[in-house]
Amino acid sequence: MKIIIAPAKKMERDLDSFPIQTMPQFLDKTEVLAEFLKSRNDAQLKELWQASDRVIQSSKKQLEEMDLTHRLTPAIIAFSGIQYQYMAPDLFTQPALNYIQKNLRIISGFYGSLRPFDGVCPYRLEMKTQMVGFKDYSLYNFWNSKIADEIFRDDDLVINLASKEYSRVITPYLSENRRMITIDFQEEKNGKWRTIATHAKMARGEMVRFLAENQIKTPARLQEFHDFDFKFIPEESNENNYIFRTNFDFKRR
Repeated sequence: MKIIIAPAKKMERDLDSFPIQTMPQFLDKTEVLAEFLKSRNDAQLKELWQASDRVIQSSKKQLEEMDLTHRLTPAIIAFSGIQYQYMAPDLFTQPALNYIQKNLRIISGFYGSLRPFDGVCPYRLEMKTQMVGFKDYSLYNFWNSKIADEIFRDDDLVINLASKEYSRVITPYLSENRRMITIDFQEEKNGKWRTIATHAKMARGEMVRFLAENQIKTPARLQEFHDFDFKFIPEESNENNYIFRTNFDFKRR
C-alpha cells in the first residue's frame, strides 16, 4: 500500500535535522526541467510562475542557487506547508520514519515522485504550470505514466491524500490491477458538506502521522482515523472514495 501526498509551495533548506538517504529516482528528468527554467528570462519566468513580484524574486534566487546534487534536504523536511506542519515528521519514532520511507510518496511537478528521504533543493514548479516554450505543453504530458508506473511497481493500491492537481498524474493510469482510494475530509457549511482546503491539509498531515505511527497496512484500518473529530461515513463512501466528516470547530484549535 502506497500513500501519495502533494508537495508544498513553501520550502526550507535544513542540513541538520535528518541526513538524506536516497536521491530522487527521476533526477535525469528533473535536470531537463531545471535547464529549461534557467533558460527563461524574467518575463518568461513571471509568465510561468504566475506569482507576486516578491515570490518571483525569491524563486529566481532559488533558481540561481540551484544545485541538484549538493546541500540537499530530505523531502519530508524540505516542504513546510500546513500538511507537513501537522504531520510533524521531526517527532516521528524510528519505526514511523521507516514506514514513510517505504510507503509514502510526494508527487512533485519538478521531481516526479519523491521518497521522504530523497535529497532535494528548493524549487518553484507546480504541476498545473502552463509550460509555455517547453517541448511538452504541460507537466502532465512530460511525466506521462512514469510517476504512476513507479508508484504501482510493487503495490496495487494507493491511498490518495493529494490534491486533485497532483493526483491527476495517477488517475489516468488506474486499472483492474491498480486501485486508488481517495480520502475526502468534509465539514458542514451553510447546510452542505464541503471540503475546506486548509482544514483538509491539516487532516491529511495528521492522517499520514496516524498511518505511520500505527504501521497501517490495510485500507480498512484507515477508517479508525478520528483526529479533529473526523469520523468515517460508510454510507457516503465506496471502495474508491472514503468520506470523513466532522463538526469540529477549527477556529478554537
